Amino acid sequence: MVDRKLWFVWGGIFTDSTWRELEAGSEECHGPYHDLETAERIWRDEMRRRVDTAQHRLFVIETPRPGG
Repeated sequence: MVDRKLWFVWGGIFTDSTWRELEAGSEECHGPYHDLETAERIWRDEMRRRVDTAQHRLFVIETPRPGG
């Protein structure tokens, strides 16, 4: 069975710890990825690169693949 989902790694530098608003120009989007394992690997790699920026957060987001 083919998984009909895509995964993205999305985020950036947030303005405060509510994680609701990004600083202008700090947005990031990586992907799409066809499996969760790849998206999680990219998430780990990108988070390690920015470990010193406390307000930087990335999230793995799952979405249906266009066309079902």
